[in-house]
Amino acid sequence: MRTTGLLTAAIALVATGAVAQDDHQLVTNGDIEIVTEAPAPDYISGLRTIYSGWRFRDASLQEMQMDDFENPAIIAVDKAIVQWSTVDGTEGKSCASCHEDVEQSMLGVRAVYPKWNEDAGEVRTLAMQINDCRTENMGAEAWKYDGSDMTGAEALISMQSRGMPVNVAIDGPVADTWKQGEEMYYTRYGQLELSCASCHEENYDNYIRADHLSQGQINGFPAFRLKNDGLVQTHNRFKGCIRDTRAETYSPGSAEFVALELYVASRGNGLSVEAPSVRP
Repeated sequence: MRTTGLLTAAIALVATGAVAQDDHQLVTNGDIEIVTEAPAPDYISGLRTIYSGWRFRDASLQEMQMDDFENPAIIAVDKAIVQWSTVDGTEGKSCASCHEDVEQSMLGVRAVYPKWNEDAGEVRTLAMQINDCRTENMGAEAWKYDGSDMTGAEALISMQSRGMPVNVAIDGPVADTWKQGEEMYYTRYGQLELSCASCHEENYDNYIRADHLSQGQINGFPAFRLKNDGLVQTHNRFKGCIRDTRAETYSPGSAEFVALELYVASRGNGLSVEAPSVRP
């Protein structure tokens, strides 16, 4: 069966019209205005407008994310707040030892990650930077890349940038990694011969089985997924998507997923950071 046949038979996309996603506005806790629609960056040729995944969710999930008292991700954030001030490792330090108040020191951090780290000579995700702080500054063991401790810490740090525009660099020293991520985004994987773009660019706003396809924006990650009953990190989601094409997938924290995260994050430049979000 050719690619077109596989696509039709395997995922049974059902057209729902050009704009099935709604035009509701996201305001968190009554005062944090979140941009969920923006012009697509010039380097994204397949889209004119970018939309947050929140716009594709039903009313109950949208409302859940609008209030931290209702958002189930905040349980993990509360644990991360305690962890922030907990001493760990041989150096007798906590995160707060160097960074003090998380609300002040982490303001705007999530909006620019992944980013180039000059000292390390590499593109780093937020998770990579957290583990570097733990091992190099605290003398503590690295956390599992997509484990609950790491994902909770990412959610806590991300919250400090809610409402701020995503502004991930794509040029300069990150250019080669960004290009690698772009190539990966359009590469077809697995027995189903699907790329990221197959669902999130060419067929967003359609349905794959019962799932309303979004543009795959990651400005809301880490996200609490009801399906998993817990916080899900970006690379964990990438892993699941590639697995669903019936392909061998990459590991969270791999160079491939770092490149893909950089590229996908840049596709959301202009949207607001809204993590931790709520998704089906």
